[in-house]
Amino acid sequence: MLLTVTSRNVLLPDYDLPRPATINVDLRTGKIIEVRLRYIGDGVCRESWAPGELHFVDAGDKIVLPGLVDAHVHLEEPGNQDWEGFWTGTQAAAAGGVTTLIDMPVDSSPPTTTPRNLDIKRHSARGQCWVDVGFWGGAIPQNQAKLGPLLSAGVRGFKCFLIDTGIEEFPCVSESDLHAHMSYLQNSVMIFHAEMQTASSPARHRLNPRSYQEFLSSRPKELEIDAITFITRLQAIYPSVSCHIAHLSAAAALPIIRAAKDCGSKLSVETCFHYLCLSAEDIPDGATEYKCTPPIREDSNRNLLWDALVDGTIDCVTSDHSPCLIEMKGLERGDFMEAWGGVSSLGLGLSLLWTEGRKRDISLGQIIRWMSIRNAELAGLSGTKGQLKVGHDGDLVIWDPEPEFKVSKEHLYFKNKLTPYDGMTLKGLVHKTFVRGRLAYDSALQDGFTGLQPSGELL
Repeated sequence: MLLTVTSRNVLLPDYDLPRPATINVDLRTGKIIEVRLRYIGDGVCRESWAPGELHFVDAGDKIVLPGLVDAHVHLEEPGNQDWEGFWTGTQAAAAGGVTTLIDMPVDSSPPTTTPRNLDIKRHSARGQCWVDVGFWGGAIPQNQAKLGPLLSAGVRGFKCFLIDTGIEEFPCVSESDLHAHMSYLQNSVMIFHAEMQTASSPARHRLNPRSYQEFLSSRPKELEIDAITFITRLQAIYPSVSCHIAHLSAAAALPIIRAAKDCGSKLSVETCFHYLCLSAEDIPDGATEYKCTPPIREDSNRNLLWDALVDGTIDCVTSDHSPCLIEMKGLERGDFMEAWGGVSSLGLGLSLLWTEGRKRDISLGQIIRWMSIRNAELAGLSGTKGQLKVGHDGDLVIWDPEPEFKVSKEHLYFKNKLTPYDGMTLKGLVHKTFVRGRLAYDSALQDGFTGLQPSGELL
């Protein structure tokens, strides 16, 4: 009951570049039990099987990576499983080398705002997950008494909105709500959708709803600046609560974040693939597949986000995979103001960041820190996820960084196959994904999954 994976190129902790190594995983526990700094293959990529199990993999020159961790996904089930679902969403993750997902509390019905609703979501997920899945709880007005029981039931922390969500079951919170919530959250995490409408916020105008520039002006950087200023002030009042800024888009807020971190604030920040790989100047009018909030901003803003990743101001990168029915994007009308907001990208993230990062001399070790290690830390999973080390879960990815492919529907495993990356040429392909030592995806199989069974666990 041992899985052995050997390669000339294994990305181990504390190294920016891969090196020869062999990983042994105990299939009874799913844990890594040995890491040897030696390649034991013969240079020919090969595999040996026992009944139902893949036991030895010689990856040759292909790179062995730790399984990626995506701490910001919307799997939508139950209630909106025609938008996405545990089966399709976790398959998309496995095909992209993501072995752990943390599901957001909003967009499912009911949302994850009470222990009972968490039980309903877990019941929906059982038997459907190809990768491990954890859950964020939701902080909404008047549910502060539910936060402790939700933590006891296993949520990784909480998500709230500082701006109207448009979702009746998940309203935004006020400052007084947050004071009530934060007092319940000693040594826990509060994640903020960091846009805030204030009296000083620029007025919204609606002239040409097909214009991306007009949509962009309707969600100005000031919304993020005001929200993040408020969050840093709140965090100073509740210093034992870790505050996390979700999907940072506005680089203009970076000085506020740097100042808070310099003062020792327990503040962390994520940005997303779409803010790092797409630019407002390239978005055609009417192309609502690009709509998200906060919005994709200008190329100069994108470059500043990359700089902040490199210098550590931004801690991690997530997908914020937020799908919907294709008709909810209103492609025929192209109305940015009415279309559902959210970018679908689950499964493409490693290739996106690798393709763009190579233009900027970004190392593979940096990418894994942003996509695995830091996300595991955010979700309280740094003792089991995100690194290839003894005692961690045997989550491994065999990856080839060189092949190019053009994104098309056959590369998309999520349910509603609409993405702004359609037609983009990317580098890097996942060959195999293992979750706790079990094969979860194999590009050599028909559709990548034929003959396999989902073995992901609920965290």
